[in-house]
Amino acid sequence: MPSNNSVSNAPITQFINCRILRDHKIQREDLWVREGKILDPEKLFFDEKGFADMRIDCENRIIAPGFIDVQINGGYGVDFSLASGDISGGVALVAKKILEHGVTSFCPTLVTSPSSVYSQVLPQIEVQNGGVSGAGVIGVHLEGPFISEEKRGAHPPKFLRSFEAGVTDLLEIYGKLDNVAMVTLAPELANSGPVIQELVRRGITVSVGHSMADLSQAEEAVIQGASFITHLFNAMLPFHHRDPGIVGLLTSDKVPPGRRVFYGMIADGIHTHPAALRIAHRAHPTGLVLVTDAVPAMGLPAGRHTLGQQQIDIQGLHAYVAGTKTLCGSIATMNMCVRHFRQATGCSVEAALEAASLRPAESLGLDHRKGTLDFNTDADFVVLDDALTVQETYIAGQQVWKK
Repeated sequence: MPSNNSVSNAPITQFINCRILRDHKIQREDLWVREGKILDPEKLFFDEKGFADMRIDCENRIIAPGFIDVQINGGYGVDFSLASGDISGGVALVAKKILEHGVTSFCPTLVTSPSSVYSQVLPQIEVQNGGVSGAGVIGVHLEGPFISEEKRGAHPPKFLRSFEAGVTDLLEIYGKLDNVAMVTLAPELANSGPVIQELVRRGITVSVGHSMADLSQAEEAVIQGASFITHLFNAMLPFHHRDPGIVGLLTSDKVPPGRRVFYGMIADGIHTHPAALRIAHRAHPTGLVLVTDAVPAMGLPAGRHTLGQQQIDIQGLHAYVAGTKTLCGSIATMNMCVRHFRQATGCSVEAALEAASLRPAESLGLDHRKGTLDFNTDADFVVLDDALTVQETYIAGQQVWKK
């Protein structure tokens, strides 16, 4: 029972001797937490005459919002696209392991699969808050099967689908969409417009990707409600000065007023050349969302593993479709991506951290409670040293991992 006069009996924790990322800059300020939320100390002092029950010395480290990964296919041998006997157990294992990477929320991602896989897997991946048992699940990302055959990448061609009857096809393949946060589709597919509109109406973020779309087709998709680009530069037409393709959305003047297009970047040093990272970030810095696109072999040794319906080979930091040189996701972790992104672009520490926290939260419409350290938001955060190495991870103000 707190000994102060605050309006709640819940204990108050004050994190001291820290630098916190707030309002797009790192500033020397204490962080106050109560009942899993960030607390406004002025209201506490002046309105409630309250004070801290516990102080934690952060030893001059940085506190940033917890990282959010909107595209992760699995890890540690778990494949979210495999209809195994214990799907929820596999999700829980990955959720627990990625705490050490600073990830506090994520979107388990399913690659192109037969409809039987969606009907088995989707009901078992529930949206849930994070905690000591692992990072929170904010919804599933469905990447495919409504994508381009020419730009399918590592997606198995025999399971690709088109929109013959629009939304009906979508529901036939996926079944229920209750736990879905994002869908990646190719906007040049016939009848994609009504599908995009319906998904957005249901509160699902629509991403364009694995696509042969030209710029006008991509812009039309954005006008219909699409707001994200899946792993920019990868699995799309290359930038051309007469038709920049999907990449041109970064500077398009056809994006409706008040809207912003976000784009995922795999900053693992393999999928995207540092110069391409720099071009994208300088063209549209507030849209860049770091994603791992991690495959089940993340955290496992080199060798052969599975991804959905495919066999994959891990060679060093590369993940290939078995027997080819086709990249199929990464084995990078989010903390690695943050550091590589900062090093490759020369961006500020603030921008690198926000690309893994604020921007993904904004892209999913969750920034009123995730991705920031604003007052009354969820107290999900990471404690880092100056090299941006994760030292501790907190969810709802509770330490869930320590180095």
